Amino acid sequence: MERESAFIGQSMAFLDSVERASRAAALNRPVLVIGERGTGKELVAERLHRLSPRWDGPLIVMNCAALPETLIEAELFGHEAGAFTGATRARAGRFEEADGGTLFLDELGTLSAAAQERLLRAVEYGEVTRIGASRPVNVDVRIVAATNENLPALVEANRFRADLLDRLSFEVITLPPLRAREGDVPVLADHFGRRMAAELDWERWPGFSRSAMDTLVGYQWPGNVRELRNVIERAVYRWEDPAHPVDAIEFDPFASPWRPKGDAARSLTPAHAPAPSAMPAAANDELECDDFKAACDAHERKLLEAALRRCRFNQRLTAKALSLTYDQLRHALRRHDLLQAGGT
Repeated sequence: MERESAFIGQSMAFLDSVERASRAAALNRPVLVIGERGTGKELVAERLHRLSPRWDGPLIVMNCAALPETLIEAELFGHEAGAFTGATRARAGRFEEADGGTLFLDELGTLSAAAQERLLRAVEYGEVTRIGASRPVNVDVRIVAATNENLPALVEANRFRADLLDRLSFEVITLPPLRAREGDVPVLADHFGRRMAAELDWERWPGFSRSAMDTLVGYQWPGNVRELRNVIERAVYRWEDPAHPVDAIEFDPFASPWRPKGDAARSLTPAHAPAPSAMPAAANDELECDDFKAACDAHERKLLEAALRRCRFNQRLTAKALSLTYDQLRHALRRHDLLQAGGT
């Protein structure tokens, strides 16, 4: 509980990726970690380092997207004094800093062509040359790289070197998104909720109400675990009755009736969305209601019933047809008292 970050989960998809990382850790080979934002790529890199024979060496992290293209090579490989304007003294690069340990390159797909070429030589021959230097420096570094890009597609588009991808992809660990990790949302929600309650000095952790948990399980989590953590911590922080289960979930922290409606806000509206004034009068009449939540619930129930009928009440096929996990569908069916629909 004291750690800020840890592997939390019980789904097979998640455990398989953790197991693959554990097996690869012992080998002195490069590893690629692929996954959407917020899936825990840096945690996997740390695991690969801590379980390797290099565990007592340095773990150096570099986000390749955080620096302008003109500075990436200097950061990676270092530079000599006077190598370029502003280089008043010599500086070791990340490769030299990681000597004897692991270098984690996050957002690998953003590297420039020149940086990719120099990286290939460093990986292939174990030597780097500082900018402005004439002699290479030998380094003993294990590379772990991460990206949310489709690297083979970048190779096809001539935006990433095929030989560098071949060299780095000894092992490729693809992390599942949270929406594919069946059963992990309740586990993670409880973990982050308990930790936030302890930070707020609550006497006990009341948990989440059933409706709040159903809402969490039914969400698609485009930001994955990082987004879930923010949503949970915000929900607990805003809950003013620690004696009762948390019952209010807000996914969009910017939601407000006073949200700015200037040019910047209008630019966020999808181009294909029709303007309210352009909608037919009949459509506006059909959308009127005096109980928004009841109307949404009724519409959701109709969608579930229709999907169940189309799939002959096979719940796994229904979940697939609705792009839900089996757990998410079961929670939705339970909420609408449809678990026994069709005799299933």
